[in-house]
Amino acid sequence: MSETRSRHRERTAQTKPTHFLPHVQGLRAIAVILVVLYHFWPGRLSGGYIGVDIFFVISGFLITGQLAREIERTGRIALPSFWGKRVRRLLPASITVLIFSTLATFFILPLSSLVDSLREILASTFYFENWSLAASSVNYLASHDATAVQHYWSLSLEEQFYIFWPLLLLAATWLGVRFFGRRRWLAMVVLVVLVSLISLVASVLYTHNNPAEAFFVTFTRVWEFGAGAILALLPRFRPRGAWWPNIIGYAGLVAILVSAYKFGPNTQFPGYAALVPVLGAAAILVSSRAEHWWDIGSVLGGRPQRFIGDISYSVYLWHWPLIIIAPYIPGWGLDGINRIALLLASFVLGWLTKRYIEDPARTWKFFTTRKPRFTYGFMIALMLVSTLFVAGAFAINNPKYQAAAAELQKISANPPECFGAEQTADCSNPKLAGKVIPDAGFGNADKPGNNDCFVQLNESAVKACHFGSTSPNAPKVALIGDSHAYQYIETMKKLAAKNGWSLTTYLKGACPWNTTPIGGPSVAFTDSCQQWLVNLKAELGKQPAYGAIFVTALHATPYVTTATTSAEKTAEIAAGFSKAWTQAKGAPIVALVDNPDFLTDPNKCLRLSSPKDCTEKRADVLSKTDPIGVAAKDSGATLLDFTDKYCDTTDCFSVVGGANVYRDQDHLTVTWTLTLANLIGKAITSALPAH
Repeated sequence: MSETRSRHRERTAQTKPTHFLPHVQGLRAIAVILVVLYHFWPGRLSGGYIGVDIFFVISGFLITGQLAREIERTGRIALPSFWGKRVRRLLPASITVLIFSTLATFFILPLSSLVDSLREILASTFYFENWSLAASSVNYLASHDATAVQHYWSLSLEEQFYIFWPLLLLAATWLGVRFFGRRRWLAMVVLVVLVSLISLVASVLYTHNNPAEAFFVTFTRVWEFGAGAILALLPRFRPRGAWWPNIIGYAGLVAILVSAYKFGPNTQFPGYAALVPVLGAAAILVSSRAEHWWDIGSVLGGRPQRFIGDISYSVYLWHWPLIIIAPYIPGWGLDGINRIALLLASFVLGWLTKRYIEDPARTWKFFTTRKPRFTYGFMIALMLVSTLFVAGAFAINNPKYQAAAAELQKISANPPECFGAEQTADCSNPKLAGKVIPDAGFGNADKPGNNDCFVQLNESAVKACHFGSTSPNAPKVALIGDSHAYQYIETMKKLAAKNGWSLTTYLKGACPWNTTPIGGPSVAFTDSCQQWLVNLKAELGKQPAYGAIFVTALHATPYVTTATTSAEKTAEIAAGFSKAWTQAKGAPIVALVDNPDFLTDPNKCLRLSSPKDCTEKRADVLSKTDPIGVAAKDSGATLLDFTDKYCDTTDCFSVVGGANVYRDQDHLTVTWTLTLANLIGKAITSALPAH
């Protein structure tokens, strides 16, 4: 046993770089702890996502230092060897977790997650997950449920950095030799600073205009790597003496901790805000003094800190899949002791992966003693294995997915008697007892179509979609609102076809038809919502008055008001609805009170429990007073309130009359909304002028 431990220590020692800095591992430990705690307890550490930015700074510092030393020593960069080392260092552990996630998608996660999960696993296998998420992040209608590999976005971005950064440094070296002579390093520093500044400006501008994409795309993050790179290229710029290293280092630590606690989901990030953790990490990197126990280098370079830093990569890989998968395992979840157990499991799996996969893969003599092309062959083989797992999972489960979709379409076209909202005290169907349609595994996939009719978060152009009758004499009906209005589009299309209406829709994510200002994730979004409402007013002004307009909105929309009490706030928001409706040129308004907003997606509960166990207390999920209802009463609009369809006097239900009500915690399934068609249709028909 002692010989085994000795060999392991020798092998580990061989993997330590010559310029190993213990306090850097401590900084890595801080980064991974922040990210993991943020993901496990987002409400407690709302800005813990900055740990990823710390990793970027560290990577820029270490990789640039390594490459710069190689250039100084040999005058070149052995690119094949460099990339081969990166492959052996990162890919084996990464593919291991991807295969685990594929198996979890196949055996544990709901069928509705099949397409999104496998697509992102494939994107993560080839390291373009950040761009995949950027492409879908502008889609407000994308499922609220993240996949088990969504955290691979940062790993994908790092791999892209490892590919283009050595090429950039080589280009700088060539320019330096050609034009700067003995001061050839000046070209490298200038080019790195220039690229970093361009990236920072792009980050600030893009974060302002399109924060969802800005969070993921590569060019908004390059400057964070560049910050570390600049430190590596300017080794003389280090704090000296007994006090300055600690003053600067501890100031950096404070900056990181403050941003971790003060930042949150509404912080415009990365942009200007990312400067705080990035500069904080940079301050720590240049402060390595470790002569006394209180020195910053000693505090961060201790053995426990180094251990966590050593396993940080694998811990990062494992923690997120455990969080996503746990709620779907019978007897598990993310409550109480289970959450703590999963946190500990992340570190145990991280240590096991580091010892038995990461370290051996880095030192396999079969690859280290051969040309890099053997490592590239190994890389292709690993990626192929991951791809085959994805293909196999898709081939086996896709027929089930398609069958579920076909069955759902059949039921929607010909629903059972007394199904869903059609169930009343006088109409019940014993055959529906215990039924959940669509089943919990497919509930998240029961979404409305016509995404092109839905204006996304940062867009402001009005998109008017037309359905139903094209006759100039047909009754004209409009559907206006946010995503809670959009969830009725299939119902409205069905009613238009049945009743001969000419239906027009005006829909924008998180932007209700209300003149009261709203808050949101960014200035760009709030500006786009305000502009969309201006454009909508102009569009309605150009159109003849509609025969009736159907409206609804998320009751929890973050309106910005001057009210000091709840009653005043409700009145101010209601007045905003009433004022917006005056743009309708006198068209009758049919307003619908919003549906209950569950605390979590009930489909997770329904996969493990019966519908009677998947309810929420009425007081917890239902607004006491929906402003849209107040506005309807004040302005004389027709008011629809289906609260009694969702709830009794104490509880609200996830399944009603055999119909699965929710596709996530607050949006409804198409199946459920279609069962409300008769009730909505009668109200609109009554509101339409007589022909």
